[in-house]
Amino acid sequence: MKPLQVTGLAMALGLSQTAAFADVRALDDTELSRVTGQAGVTIGLDDDPSLGVDYTQQQGSGSQTSGVGQSTGASGITIELQSRIDVDRISWTDEGTIGIDNLTLSDPDGSPLDNLKATIDIAGDGEVLTHGFSELARRGGQGLIDANDPDVADVISRYDQGGTYGRQYGSGDVAIHIGPTDSGDVTSIDDYLNAVDFGLTIDGINTNGSEGSASMFSDINLQGNIGPTDLVITNNGNGTRTLANGTQVGESELQFSTHFDVDQGSLNWDAADVILLFNFAGVRIEGMQIHNRRGQDTTGHFGMAYAQANVARGISAATGKEGLSLHDVEFRADIDMPTFKIGGTSIGSVQFTDFVIKNTNAVVYGHQ
Repeated sequence: MKPLQVTGLAMALGLSQTAAFADVRALDDTELSRVTGQAGVTIGLDDDPSLGVDYTQQQGSGSQTSGVGQSTGASGITIELQSRIDVDRISWTDEGTIGIDNLTLSDPDGSPLDNLKATIDIAGDGEVLTHGFSELARRGGQGLIDANDPDVADVISRYDQGGTYGRQYGSGDVAIHIGPTDSGDVTSIDDYLNAVDFGLTIDGINTNGSEGSASMFSDINLQGNIGPTDLVITNNGNGTRTLANGTQVGESELQFSTHFDVDQGSLNWDAADVILLFNFAGVRIEGMQIHNRRGQDTTGHFGMAYAQANVARGISAATGKEGLSLHDVEFRADIDMPTFKIGGTSIGSVQFTDFVIKNTNAVVYGHQ
């Protein structure tokens, strides 16, 4: 684990009284490993115009508290976040424009999204860090939850590294794990899964051109829970490897994975195509749920939908064009649409079981 540089923190501390600097000093890697919590620095952020940095040292490292995973590293950074995100418009302009209007990400009641933390580590060679549902694997391994539960047994088999639970990383890999600040009762799986709830609203997604504008989707409202989410930058040098389809990609890549569910969703599908399969217009969907509670691939997902993708520099085997490679893309979910209206009248309910996208690779590049 690389020692944490304190330059940025010293700048932040400059906002406090000058007298406070009498006690400020750099911490070496050994001292930093004794910082309370996940052996790192906790920076609390909220919507107030203040930044608090708290150093509290204790003897020992790797102590476990409710909602805190396990890391064998010497140091790291944990950011506790409370925030409401409002974006008036996101647009992409070519000859015409596609725009997303009035996007808001918050708690379901409109208050700031909270109880969310990001733990950031630069891994040492072979270091084991929290990843995915490894926190529930740890609890199962320690007898806090039922290790015979099929989901728990699955994550124990994947994340048990000889008594330490997580993913093993290479030297210089950057690991960002997002999970709950407080997951409630450590013996309750449901408390962990429901710890971070969210609300996402979008007024509309539309396209504009010289002939006018057209609405693709409108009145989008989704509420649900955010499960463990990981962003990993692998440090494998500047070499390349070849995918099964012949695309050359960089060996160092960004890996993204997340679990989530939608408990209540609604939208107007005005006129749009999705993943080249679904072409609808004039459709209203209400009571939508996205989860993974039935079918053949539920094990290890704790009822949550799953998505992953890897991103790297890529060269297309078909055209030789260099661009952005999206590979190892995967999505797994069950989708329920109990109210499916066409022309304002319900035609009944629509369900997808074991909706899976996999073995998907793409190279994205510009053209004239």
